Amino acid sequence: MNSLSSSPTPSISPSMSLSATLRVSSFLRHNLFLAPSRASALRRNVSHLRFLSSSPSRRTVHHPVKARRGGGQEDDGGLGNGSLTAVVKDGTGDGRDGRVLPFELHKEAMDSYMAYALSVLLGRALPDVRDGLKPVHRRILYAMHELGLSSRKPFKKCARVVGEVLGKFHPHGDNAVYDSMVRMAQDFSLRFPLIQGHGNFGSIDADPPAAMRYTECRLEALTEAILLADLEQDTVDFVPNFDSSQKEPSLLPARLPTLLLNGSSGIAVGMATNIPPHNLGELVDVLCALIHNPEASLQELLEYMPGPDFPTGGLIMGNLGILAAYRTGRGRIVVRGKADIELLDSKTKRSAVIIKEIPYQTNKSSLVEKIAELVENKTLEGINDIRDESDRSGMRVVIELKRGADPSIVLNNLYRLTALQSSFNCNMVGILDGQPKQMGLKELLQAFLEFRCSVVERRARYKLSQAQDRRHIVEGIVVGLDNLDRVIDIIKEAKGNAAASAGLKEEFNLSDKQAEAVLDINLRRLNLLERKKFVDESASLMEQISKLTELLSSRKNILQLIEQEALELKNKFSSPRRSILDDSDGGQLEDIDVIPNEEMLLAFSEKGYVKRMKPSTFNLQNRGTIGKSVGKLRVNDAMSDFIVCRSHDHVLYFSDRGIVYSAYAYKIPESSRTAAGTPLIQIISLSEGERITSIVPVTEFAEDQFLVMLTVNGYIKKVSLNYFSAIRSTGIIAIQLVPGDELKWVRCCTNDDLVAMASQNGMVILSSCDIIRALSRNTRGAIAMRLKEGDKMASMDIIPAPRHTDLDKAAEDSISYGPWLLFVSENGYGKRVPLSSFKKSPLNRVGLIGYKFSSEDRLAAVFVVGFSLTDGESDEQVVLVSQSGTVNRIKVRDISIQSRYARGVILMRLEHAGKIQSASLISASAEEAAELLPGMQSEEATTNAGTAEGISMSS
Repeated sequence: MNSLSSSPTPSISPSMSLSATLRVSSFLRHNLFLAPSRASALRRNVSHLRFLSSSPSRRTVHHPVKARRGGGQEDDGGLGNGSLTAVVKDGTGDGRDGRVLPFELHKEAMDSYMAYALSVLLGRALPDVRDGLKPVHRRILYAMHELGLSSRKPFKKCARVVGEVLGKFHPHGDNAVYDSMVRMAQDFSLRFPLIQGHGNFGSIDADPPAAMRYTECRLEALTEAILLADLEQDTVDFVPNFDSSQKEPSLLPARLPTLLLNGSSGIAVGMATNIPPHNLGELVDVLCALIHNPEASLQELLEYMPGPDFPTGGLIMGNLGILAAYRTGRGRIVVRGKADIELLDSKTKRSAVIIKEIPYQTNKSSLVEKIAELVENKTLEGINDIRDESDRSGMRVVIELKRGADPSIVLNNLYRLTALQSSFNCNMVGILDGQPKQMGLKELLQAFLEFRCSVVERRARYKLSQAQDRRHIVEGIVVGLDNLDRVIDIIKEAKGNAAASAGLKEEFNLSDKQAEAVLDINLRRLNLLERKKFVDESASLMEQISKLTELLSSRKNILQLIEQEALELKNKFSSPRRSILDDSDGGQLEDIDVIPNEEMLLAFSEKGYVKRMKPSTFNLQNRGTIGKSVGKLRVNDAMSDFIVCRSHDHVLYFSDRGIVYSAYAYKIPESSRTAAGTPLIQIISLSEGERITSIVPVTEFAEDQFLVMLTVNGYIKKVSLNYFSAIRSTGIIAIQLVPGDELKWVRCCTNDDLVAMASQNGMVILSSCDIIRALSRNTRGAIAMRLKEGDKMASMDIIPAPRHTDLDKAAEDSISYGPWLLFVSENGYGKRVPLSSFKKSPLNRVGLIGYKFSSEDRLAAVFVVGFSLTDGESDEQVVLVSQSGTVNRIKVRDISIQSRYARGVILMRLEHAGKIQSASLISASAEEAAELLPGMQSEEATTNAGTAEGISMSS
C-alpha cells in the first residue's frame, strides 16, 4: 500500500486550465444576472460535495486519485476538457471501490466566482434603485441618525462616526468608510450633499481631505427630510448586522428618487454604473407628471426634466445623448465648461478667456497643467499667460491671449484638446428586486413609485395600529372617569392589583390594557378638565383612524400623498439649475471651429494648381508698372483666377464641363508667394482633362440668392443658390452644355440686380436679372447675346440693386460720379466708360459697342466699378495677372474715363509677359487697407474709405 506522501501529485494541463477559464468567463457573460435562489442552491450543492469528500464515516487510508474521463477511461496526459472524476478507494483490500465523486473544475470555479460576484454586486458596488444608496452610504447615514447628529445638533468628529459604522455595521477598512463620508459632504461631487462637513473635506483640485480625527460632521436637513424621516414607523425592513448583535435597515424610506437626485457611480464584477445627478425641483415635477399620467411618453417627461444638472455646472451640448440615456439607460452626454471672453486692454485690444465652470468630475489643477503643457509644446497657440484666480467666491481661471489672437478660436481649441469639454457616459444600472438591471428614466421612476407606495402604506398601517391601540385605551380611561366612585370602591375592596384589575374588567367590561390604564391614572388627573382632554383625544384619534383608513382604501390616495410630500420638499429645498442645456449641436468640434475666419487670397493656375496667401502679400502699385510675380509656375502654365474670400467660406468650383464642386476655403494649404501651390485635384475630385473655369466664394446660402451662369457660346441661365448648399464629393451638374460649349463665368446675384455681358469683340449687353428665368440645375438656359462669326463671350459682371443709379440720367453727371464699366484688354490696356452710356436691353440681342479694338487685341475682362466712392472717385483696386504669372495691383481711380470708342490707357506693360490672363476687382475699407496694403502711404489708406463689399473676377 502506497503512502500519500509518495503518491504523484495530480497536475492540470495548460489546455485544461485555459478551457476552464474560458468556461468561467463565458458563463459570467451569459449568466451574470443569476437569481439569488439559484446561486445559494449552487453554494449548498458545492458545500454538500465537500462535506461528503472530507468527512468519511470511518478511518480510511488515502490512495492516489486517478483522473479519468466521463466514460471511465483513464486520462492520457491531461488533454481533456476539464471534466474530472475523483475515485477514492476505501483501502480495505477486498477489491471493492469506495465513493465515486464526479466534478468539473470549471463548475467549481464558476460556483465560487459567482458567489463572490453576487456579493460585490449586492453588497458593495451598485446602489439600490429604491433609496439610491449603496450599503456603505446607507450605514453611514443610519449610524449618524442613531448618534443623534441631526442638522440642529453640534458637529462631532468624523472618527467617532467611522468607528460607529465599523464597529456595528460595516466590517471593512476605515479608509473606505471615511472616503465615502467625505464624498457625501462635497458640494462639487453631489448635487445635494447629504452630510454637512466642518473642516477640510478636499477640493475640486483633488486635494485630499484632512484626517478623520480633525474633521467634523453632522447630517444635512435635506437628508433628514428625504431619507431618514419615518424610519422608526415600520416603513422598511430591518435585518441583522454582520454579527447579529443588532439590527440595521435594509433600505431607507426615501421620499424622492435619490438615485437620480445625486446620481451614482461604481464598478462591480463584470458591470458598472454611472448615473448623472439631477435638479430637485425638476425631479419632483417629473415624478408628479408620472403620477398623474402613468402612460406618459419619454418626450412628455422631458418637458419637466430636460436633462441632468451637474453640481459643477457647465454646458450640456445637444440632447441626443440624454434621449439615449433616458430611453435605454446608456448614453453619452457631452459637457463643456463655461467660459467668458473679457477685454483686458482696450488700447492694445488684448483679451482673455475666463473659465468659470468646468465639466463634472474634472480636476481643475490637472486642466490648468494640461493647458500649460500644450502651450509649451506649441500645440495650443495664441496664449500668453495662465493664472488660477479661484477663491471662496467661485472659480476663475484666467487665460491671457496674445495680441491679435482670436478668442473664439483659442476657446474651441481648448474644448478640442483639453478636458474643458468631456463626456459623461451614462450607464444607469441599479439593484432592483435583488438583481442588477439597466433601466431608463421612466423605469427608474416607476420602480421608485412602487417602493414609495409600499413605504407610505406601511407607515399608514403602523400609524393606524398605533391610533387604534391608543383609542382603545383612551375609551377605557373615559369609562373609568365616568364611573369614578365605583372604580375607587372596587380598588379599595380588592386584595391586590390582580383582583382590582379583574374587578374592573368584570364590572365595566374592559380589556386587560384598559383595566391597567385605569389603574395607572394619577389622582391629579381625576378632575373634570382631564376627562375632557381624554374625550377630545378620543375624538381626534377617531378622525385620524378615519383618514388613515381612507388612505389605505385607494392607491390613488396614496399617490396623492406622495405628490404632496414631494412638493413640500421642492418648496423647501429646491435650487436653480446649474447646468445649461445647449441644443445648438452635439458638442462635436470640426476643423472649421478652430480656424480663424480671416481674409485670404486664392490664386489658381490653368494647369490646376492653387495656393492660399495672406492679403498683405501684394502691395498697391501704380498704373503702368511691371508688377510683382505671383510665384513659380509649372512649365507652360498660366494664372487663371485670383480671388479674395474668407477662411470659412464655401468655395464653389465650376468646371468647363458644367460640373460644380465644393470645399471650404481653408482646405487649401497656405503657402508663400514664391511657392508653386497645391494640385487642385487633391482638394476636389476632378475628372481627367476637366478644368475649373469659375470660382465663387459663398458665405451663406441665402434663399433670395441666385447663380447666373454664362457659357463661351453665349448661353445664360439662373439657378437658385440653395441647389448648391449640399454638394457631394464627386460634384453635381450645374448646367447642361451643348457639344463644343464650355461653362466659363458664374456670378452670384438677386432678381433686382443688373447683369453686364461683353464679347471678345467689345460688344456689351446690359440686362436685368429678373428677366432671366430661374431654372433647375440640369438645363441648358437661354441665348444671352447674338454673337458674330468668330466672336465669343469675354466676360460678365453683376451690378447690385442698391448700387446702380438711374441709367436715364445725363451722361455728364455719371462721368464724374459713376458707376462705370471698367474694360481690360488682353494687351494690358483699359478704360472706364460711364454706365449711363449703355441702355438696358433684353437678351438675345447684338448689343452696343463698348470697346474699339485693334486687330490683334481682344477684351479680357469687364467690371462695374464706382460703388465705393471717395471725393467722387472710386477706391476699388484691380489685380491683373499675366500669362506668365506676373501680378499687378492698381487703383481704379488711376484709370481714365473715356468714351465707348476709345482705345484706353496702358494698365500693365506686357513686353515680356504675354497677355492678360485674368483680372480681379477688390474693394477694401480704410481699416483693412492698413493691414492688406502695408506699402501704402497713410494718406492713401485714409482716402480709401468705403466698405469691403464687391469682389469680382474674370479669366
